[in-house]
Amino acid sequence: MADLIPAPDADTLATVFKALDDETRRLILDELVLRDGRTLFEICTVLTMRHGVSSSRQAISQHLAVLEEAGLVTTERR
Repeated sequence: MADLIPAPDADTLATVFKALDDETRRLILDELVLRDGRTLFEICTVLTMRHGVSSSRQAISQHLAVLEEAGLVTTERR
């Protein structure tokens, strides 16, 4: 018999769904799936060029923080 994977708690699921509720954050995830390891500048450029998203670097950084808090991405400072 296989072991069951523990289900995430309601707060964790709520955090993930809240992060995925925003279209810009979903676009960021889509772009990171295509090419991981992008810099903030690269993410901002791709969002502007491919998707017409004209958010500031600060706004994109805040979106990344929400995604990281939900456990969907990890970020590093260079």
